[in-house]
Parts: sequence; structure tokens; C-alpha cells
Amino acid sequence: MYKSRILGVGHYVPERTVTNDDLSKMMDTNNDWIVERTGIRTRHWFTPGVDTVTNMSKKATEMALERAGVGAEDIDFIIFATITPDYFIPGNGVLLQRELNFRNIGALDIRNACSGFIYALSIADQFIKTGMYKKVLVVGAEIQSSALDKSDEGRSSAVIFADGAGAAVLGAVESDQPGILSTHLHSQGQYAEELYCKDPGSSREVRISQEMIDSGSFFVKMNGNAVFKHAVVRFMEVIQEALDHNGLDKSAIDLLVPHQANLRISQYIQQKLELPDEKVFNNIMHLGNTTAGTIPIALSEAWEQGKIKEGDLICLAAFGSGFTWASALLNW
Repeated sequence: MYKSRILGVGHYVPERTVTNDDLSKMMDTNNDWIVERTGIRTRHWFTPGVDTVTNMSKKATEMALERAGVGAEDIDFIIFATITPDYFIPGNGVLLQRELNFRNIGALDIRNACSGFIYALSIADQFIKTGMYKKVLVVGAEIQSSALDKSDEGRSSAVIFADGAGAAVLGAVESDQPGILSTHLHSQGQYAEELYCKDPGSSREVRISQEMIDSGSFFVKMNGNAVFKHAVVRFMEVIQEALDHNGLDKSAIDLLVPHQANLRISQYIQQKLELPDEKVFNNIMHLGNTTAGTIPIALSEAWEQGKIKEGDLICLAAFGSGFTWASALLNW
């Protein structure tokens, strides 16, 4: 029997840095207001004509492949998590397959927003455990800044979301080796409209109209209070579910890598789990919320900084649009 293990991680964020002071020139906000509510001080936004979801993912993937010690020719399957693809169709997986000149392997796109990377990780884990594939590339990448309402009305969302890409190479290893222990996936669709982008949608008589543009239905809409209240409950539940499933106590966690939704949420979870600072990794302060990109980017940065060592017990957890939430427990 095989299990799956993360062999290498990589990330890329656009060069353009946007500070809170920069945002204060676009909308009625200021550095103190943003930091107090979100913990974010800077974020990276794409440069049109320079950055795409595809080329950001290519750079993250190249880093992950190098760190994993494998070539593009070794990858058997691609799973791409994004809600902001370069095209409406086709999905971004095939664009990355073309960009890196992979073999004619399968490419699967999933749209689970903030939980997207863990959902993709879980899918890859199943493919490897069944023996269908030996090496799977999992990517989470977004360009969110072009979907933000940068007026006073949209400031609660516009100050949070950002752009970037992260990638992980999963490989099959023997069952007695470190690797993914379990993944846990959930959804609750009655709250879909608490965090969503309505248009363009296929059920409209006309997919794109001036009326839609004027109404702002192309912008991300978020009920921040509702998201926060649900997030703190679901984060705790799904982390505990992973620990219980594996017969482990929270004290066994060497590093918690939560989805970077809001620093205040991460700090609340840390307090409830009674984890010291060195056991929780946050980078939202300088990168913002890159949705499906947050966890792989954080894993890559944590590895770079020496905060992840071989054999460490790593807990990943996410909550977001859908609502969906998920967790994964693994030995590095």
C-alpha cells in the first residue's frame, strides 16, 4: 500500500506591493483600520500584461519541482485550484500543462475558493493511494485584485484579497514513510451568498450586460461578520476532527498552517488550541488573502524559513466561500 507525501513546495507572488496607505488613496480607509480588523499591512497585486494565473503558477511549480528533485516529465496528473482562471473556459490546468510542456497528462480544475488547495490535496491523495498516479502536481493560484470593488462601498473586501500562486508536488511513498495521514472536507451551501461573486453567470439571459456592470455584480461580495462567526467555529471543528481521526492531541501539532483569511481568525484559533507562536505560521500580514494560494504559499515560506522539518506533524485548515471548510494532517 502506498501513501502520498509532499516532496516539494514552491510559490510566487507579483512584484507589485500595495500598502495600506496606497489603499487609503483609493477608498475611505487607513492603515490602523485595516491592521486592527485584518492584521494586513501589505499585499501583492498583479500587473496587467505581465502577470497571469498561468505564469505565476508556472514559476511556483518550477520551484516546487526543483525542491522535489523531479522533472516535469515525472508528473502524472495536475490538479489546479482557482476561482480566478485566465479564461472562462478552458480551466487553468491545461494552460499550465502547456506552459511547462508537460506530457499529455490529465488536468483537473476545482473551484472551492479558500478551501481549494486542501480539496485538491485530498483528491491527489486518493489518486496516489489507489495506485492510479505516482506523482501529482497540486496548485493553488489566484488573481483576485481585478475582481475587487475599490470604492468605499467595497473596502471591507478590497483591503483583504490579493494575488499569488503556490504549488506542491505529491509523490507515492511506502506506507511506513511520512506523508498525508488524513483529509476532511465539508460544505454548507445555504450560506453561499455570504461570500460570492454573482456574475457572469450562465443562468442569466445575457451573461454580460451594462446593467450587470453598473450594479457591481461582477465584484466580490462578502458579509464579513457572518464569515468570521462561522469561520472560527468550523476551523476548530475540522482541526479537531483531523486530530480525533488519528488519535492525536493538539499538543502533537508541530505547525498549524491555516488559510490566511484574517489574522484575527488565526489568532483566535491559536488561542483556543493553546499553541505557542512558533507552532502557527501566518504570512497574511505581508501577503493578504490569496484564497486558494494561501496555504501552499505559506507552506513554501515556512519551509524556506526552516520552520518545517522532516517528520513534523503539520495541520492544514481552511474555511471560505461556499461555505466550504477542510483540514489535512500530515507528517512532513
